Amino acid sequence: MDLTLPALPRPTLRRALPALADRPSLLAAATVLLVCVPAGEKDVTAAVHVTAADVASLALVALTAVNLLRGRLPAITRTTGVLFGGIAAAAAVATVGSIDPATSLTGFVRLTQVFVLVPVAVLCALRDRTDQRLVLGSFVLAALIQGVVGANQYLTRTGASYTGQPIRAVGTFGALDIMAMSTVVSYGLLAALALALGERGEGGNARLRRAMFAAAAFLVLPLAVSFSRGSWIATGVAATVLLLRADARLLVRGAVLGLAAAVVLVGGLGLGASGVTERLSSIGSVSAAPDQSVSDRYDLWATAGRIWQDHPVHGAGPKAFPELRDSHAPLRLSSGSDAADSTIGFQREPLLSPHNMYFLVLSEQGLIGITAYAALFLALLLGCLRHRRGTVLAALALLTWVLVDFLYADIGGTTTVLTSVVLGLAARAALQGAAGPEPAGSDGRAMPL
Repeated sequence: MDLTLPALPRPTLRRALPALADRPSLLAAATVLLVCVPAGEKDVTAAVHVTAADVASLALVALTAVNLLRGRLPAITRTTGVLFGGIAAAAAVATVGSIDPATSLTGFVRLTQVFVLVPVAVLCALRDRTDQRLVLGSFVLAALIQGVVGANQYLTRTGASYTGQPIRAVGTFGALDIMAMSTVVSYGLLAALALALGERGEGGNARLRRAMFAAAAFLVLPLAVSFSRGSWIATGVAATVLLLRADARLLVRGAVLGLAAAVVLVGGLGLGASGVTERLSSIGSVSAAPDQSVSDRYDLWATAGRIWQDHPVHGAGPKAFPELRDSHAPLRLSSGSDAADSTIGFQREPLLSPHNMYFLVLSEQGLIGITAYAALFLALLLGCLRHRRGTVLAALALLTWVLVDFLYADIGGTTTVLTSVVLGLAARAALQGAAGPEPAGSDGRAMPL
């Protein structure tokens, strides 16, 4: 995809570049917000997709590298280097031993970007609480943008097709990236809720607390009319973890308020009544009577398992799953999933991944890869659980969402780079929790990495 960026006057550039160097978290926030830029129609089978958010994330990586070389940031700790370096090493080994090293090379680059370079750059950029709030605020703003667009699509019947009706909220992403809007909205809802909880008590900002609670409440609607069961489950689990960690009594209040809101919105106003209730009821039947999409997921997971059995140590190589899918998949697996809206019409999109990040890693990177990812995820999760501060709570909630979502989804699509930002936030929270109290100032002083 060609990106045309507006030319900036030289005086503006002279002011902007030092500001970015002094507070690189601005680029991290820009990465989140640029996800909202429509990418247009895209070929899902193409090897590489470059979006405006990807460009911003790579600019952040470049700036971080320059700051590290100039000594403006503290060196990465050994623990950080081992955890993220293990991901890069596992991907490299899988690429060298791949069934198609040339194809796997692009996968290696993407994995290194998503799980190593961008998270470490975000980690380095979050030097104080102001940086963390800036990035979390960008999640909330992006969610509000997508939420407004998505709610309008549902109300005006201009969204993607769902049960034959154009009512599915997809935001600016379109029907070919059906999960993107619900992902952005989920992240923003959790970030807003965590920021609101962080402003409770003496010294908290009451106006900010009310604004964040209001934002979280509004985002429930577009999340509901995204009809994404996976996002509903991940958000419910993450919100439960967040409320339990902040104050268990809030969980009871939240459940009561959520039930009341559902009764008003669905029962009283009729918003999404038939679609939402039908979709909710289908969650309970995913094992006894799964629909076609769930059945296909089960078959894709079994396919990934068979591929891993043939390549147990280092896997078949990044991006090898599509090539091996047909030779390992059961005959009943669908040829693709349906996508339709007013822009693209009706399309049949191929199933190019197992729709489970853990199975994807296992099949393409083997035991070496799954061990490296498990070590990173477990270290981040345990680190985030140590403290209960607002920004740490937000990182914990977002990381929980990602880890739950990875049970039935994997990386891919426009919002992939947001996973990198979440991992960077979680890494900062985990290491910060081990280092000591969170600095309250915004003077840009670097914390230990």
